[in-house]
Formats: sequence, C-alpha cells, structure tokens
Amino acid sequence: MNKDQVAGRVDQAKGKVKEVTGRVTGSEKLESEGLVDQASGKVQSTYGDAKEKAKDAIKSGADKL
Repeated sequence: MNKDQVAGRVDQAKGKVKEVTGRVTGSEKLESEGLVDQASGKVQSTYGDAKEKAKDAIKSGADKL
C-alpha cells in the first residue's frame, strides 16, 4: 500500500464524516464539502491503486527474466 492509497482512503473517510455531519446539522455547505472530499479521495486512492498495479506488473515482469 502506498501513500496515495492511504491518503485517498483517509480523505474519503473524512469526507463521509463531513457529509453526515452536514446532513445532521442542516449545513448544506458542510455536506457539499464532504461530497467533494470523498470524490477527491476516491481519485487519489484510484491513482494509488494504479501505481501499485504498475509496480507489481514491472516486478513480475522482471522476475520472469
């Protein structure tokens, strides 16, 4: 697991907390911020997943040599 995967998943969790808090308190702004944080966290974790897959593919290719 790399830093982008971790940071992305942390941002998703923080975003979910903000979204729910905004919904409970009636703050549309906070709820929207939470949704944005979740989306950006998803992008970052997906990027981290792709990096990890590429690293694994390179490693497995090198092992075959």
